[in-house]
Amino acid sequence: MGAFKLALRCPQKVHDIVVDPEPNWSFESLSSELHSLEKKLHDSCSVPVPFTKVQSRKGVKRSPMAFVMSLSNEETELSESEREEDHDLSMVTAKRFNCDDLYTSDSDSSDYELAFDAQSYLMDEVGLVESALFERSHEHHLQVQENIRNQLSAIETELMTEQEKSASAFARIEKYREARKELERKLDTHYQRKIAEALDNHLTAIQRDHELKSQIEERRIRSDAAHEEAKRKERAFHEERLRQERARAEAEAKLRFEEAKMAALEAERRAAKEAAEKEATEASKRIAAVASQQEAAKPQLNADSSNMNLQPQGSGSNRTKKSQTTGDVVRAAQTALTLEQGRLLKLKELEEANRTLIMTSNMDFSNHERHISRLIRQIRGITENVRVKASELVKILKNPSCPQSISVAAFAKKVVSHCESPDNAVFACGHVIVLVTSQVPQAMDLLLAEFHRACIYTVPKHIVYSKSTFESKEAYYKDIGHREDGGKLESVKDYLKRLESYMKLYGALVQTEVQGVPNIHGPKEGWAWLARFLNVLPANMYTAVALNAFLQTAGFVLFRKYKSQFTKVLHIILNDFLNALREREDSELNPIILEIQSYIEDNKFRQEPEGRSLQGQLLSSVMVPESEPSRGYYY
Repeated sequence: MGAFKLALRCPQKVHDIVVDPEPNWSFESLSSELHSLEKKLHDSCSVPVPFTKVQSRKGVKRSPMAFVMSLSNEETELSESEREEDHDLSMVTAKRFNCDDLYTSDSDSSDYELAFDAQSYLMDEVGLVESALFERSHEHHLQVQENIRNQLSAIETELMTEQEKSASAFARIEKYREARKELERKLDTHYQRKIAEALDNHLTAIQRDHELKSQIEERRIRSDAAHEEAKRKERAFHEERLRQERARAEAEAKLRFEEAKMAALEAERRAAKEAAEKEATEASKRIAAVASQQEAAKPQLNADSSNMNLQPQGSGSNRTKKSQTTGDVVRAAQTALTLEQGRLLKLKELEEANRTLIMTSNMDFSNHERHISRLIRQIRGITENVRVKASELVKILKNPSCPQSISVAAFAKKVVSHCESPDNAVFACGHVIVLVTSQVPQAMDLLLAEFHRACIYTVPKHIVYSKSTFESKEAYYKDIGHREDGGKLESVKDYLKRLESYMKLYGALVQTEVQGVPNIHGPKEGWAWLARFLNVLPANMYTAVALNAFLQTAGFVLFRKYKSQFTKVLHIILNDFLNALREREDSELNPIILEIQSYIEDNKFRQEPEGRSLQGQLLSSVMVPESEPSRGYYY
């Protein structure tokens, strides 16, 4: 008879043990209930069951089948009576309990775990119901433990999942915080950069505004200074005119006095002659009677004649002495003085004509003069700039709305006065002068006359100080060109600075060569100036500064044109002129001596001066080239 299965429904409570626990227990309640259940089962069991934990139940797959009790086929062949007798025994001996998989506690040292040996144990004889109940209770106990373990595993898994989620969330939060910090840092850097740019733009605008205001103020000051200078020059001109008129009146009065004196002397001579003739006639009548009177009359006649001849000789001697004195004071070649007087005479006649024209005309020509002055101040060392400024100046000089005499005089005056400006580009200005005078030739003589009036060394000419000729040192300084401002003469340092600027522009003018345009006062005139300078002028501080400035600008072209002749002149300067300066034993002359000596010995005349070649275009839209600053060797 095959094996059969027995399934019994367990009662709800056996020996005060609840078979079906509360499903909503907490983990602590469930653990305490399990311990209580194990204790009660241990106490209530009549046969002690040794439980041994052979291996952990974790990971062992539990069979979903209920507890099955089986009987062998041999037992089924017994008689009904035997089965009834042996029922209880067969229920016990049919199958031993295998509790290898039983695990009642997580601790390996549990009091309820006993190791099973290889031998089998038999349960005591019990009733069928109790056996089924015990089996059912034991199975339920195992299920509860398994459920608890599964719940604990699920809880642990959930905790680990939650921990991973929390860690991931914390990592994301940290990453987000770092990203946020980086973004804030970038935004802060960007904001600071924008603030710095805005501040820089603001400061730049303020600086530009200040520069504009300073330029406007400087222009106003220059305009006021120019206006005051014009007024001062006008007053000086009127004073000079009054002085010349007084001098002319005095000269005329003196001339009339001399004429009256000469007339009186002539009348006296005629009267003496008549008296002598009359007396001679009377003496001839009385030869025989009055011989003594005839002898007395002859010496008187000779004495009178001698007295009449002495005066003209004395006058001639005085004139000769005066001429010699003038020659000792003014050192210049006669041809240079002649040219100077002719140019100054033209300028004086032009100025008198312009004054008459201005007084008789109702037109205001000051706008033309200001326009000319503005164009000259804007000259720079750029080809296009020079061409444009020269073209505009020629248009003004030929403009019929303004008399040419006024515009030409203003042009000559403004060019020379611009020498003193610190931004004067002398070579570019020389180009403009050549271009303008090629179209208006009469402007060259007037310009040279302004040069001679401003600086006597452009003639060249030098005035030697003499106590017998000049009343004081101040009078001498005025004659050689020192300016007087507020009753005080300018210092020698300021005068030498102006002298150098005039000579540099004059040297730049004579060396200027423009292709296709003749230079009326070109290198030939510069060579003549150099020869007259070395032949006549003495060696001193004034002449040394003038010579050095002239060589700095004109020496390159003179060497290129005259070659060996120019080098011979330089040797003369090196051996004679500089030695004459050294003989003065003046320590203030040492810088200028060294500069001229270096110019000659280092062959700087073979090198083209800086700024001589005009630039093709402006290097920067803001910067304009400035002229070379004046050397301060005479400071």
